[in-house]
Amino acid sequence: MESSTGGAHTRSEILSQPRCWGDCFKALDANGQLQQVGKRWAPPVDWVFIGCGSSYYVALGAAATWTAVTGQPARAVPASELLLFPDLVLSERRPCQPVVISRSGHTSEALRVAELLEAQRNIRTIAISCTTHQKLEEISTLTIYQLPADEQSTVMTRSFTSMLLGLQALAAEQAKQKDFAAGLRRLPALMAPQMEELAGRVEQFVGTHTFADYVYLGQGPFFGIANEGMLKVTEMSCSYGQCFHTLEFRHGPKSIVGPETLVTFLLSESGYEAECEVLEEVKGLGATTLVIANQADAAARRAADFLVELQLDVPEYARLAAYIITGQFLGLYTGLKKGFDPDRPRNLSRAVILNDHHS
Repeated sequence: MESSTGGAHTRSEILSQPRCWGDCFKALDANGQLQQVGKRWAPPVDWVFIGCGSSYYVALGAAATWTAVTGQPARAVPASELLLFPDLVLSERRPCQPVVISRSGHTSEALRVAELLEAQRNIRTIAISCTTHQKLEEISTLTIYQLPADEQSTVMTRSFTSMLLGLQALAAEQAKQKDFAAGLRRLPALMAPQMEELAGRVEQFVGTHTFADYVYLGQGPFFGIANEGMLKVTEMSCSYGQCFHTLEFRHGPKSIVGPETLVTFLLSESGYEAECEVLEEVKGLGATTLVIANQADAAARRAADFLVELQLDVPEYARLAAYIITGQFLGLYTGLKKGFDPDRPRNLSRAVILNDHHS
């Protein structure tokens, strides 16, 4: 079993998120970076959010938010997709604004995408990163920094939520949606009192259950968050995780359900009734269920083996960062239970840096 110091960095970084978010918002408001984007990229174009791994799941949440808040078309693509099939992403008839997401600014595929766009396609790129003095900022036209969010751990936790919140704040600034911007900035104070209790509840739940499979379900803006939850339990505990759109789980994947399967539902407000029906169906099939909702009704309470009610008085899309925290703790404590050190996951490094012979 892992020593008591295993996962210490990861745990402190998860718990630090509300304070970190507040520091990031203060820095963004002080340096005016979001306003710079508005001045330089005023015309409406298609926005494309690009990343690898967790940064791609940031992109999914950012693209959903962008479309909902600004009304402008947006989508997310893995960096590899743009590198291998650029003509499926880029079109001369429809100009796009790419945003390249990388915690370190050193991830090879992110750098190659930025070089492809800037040098070969003559398309100006925006980058977002948690470090400075790195290669991505040298290539990109403008970089948004979330410096308080950088981590010692290999696995992304506060960098994931902070970059997502930064891009959501950019959407609010671009669309002049002051209510949404204010909701994002209320999130740190609303989540701070919940963190320690949530950590303890998840630790106790993990200590009293053993699972063979982990499934994450979410729709709309929560699908990217569900993917990130799946990745956390995979990275930190070497467990088998899968992710589906909630209603898609009915169409074949539910065959894996049993007591040894933990199915996590990220219940939205917009699709609550339909998603709750799937929850009740899956619970009826014998799954163990973990439910994250802003507010749960009696039916969700009956069907949930473990329930997290966030009770956040902010717009639905401003809650995305809060929805991943349970998944982060689940990965952490499952990894520790299985004897791993979540600070140093097997086979992983902080940035995937490839040799350049394919560039």
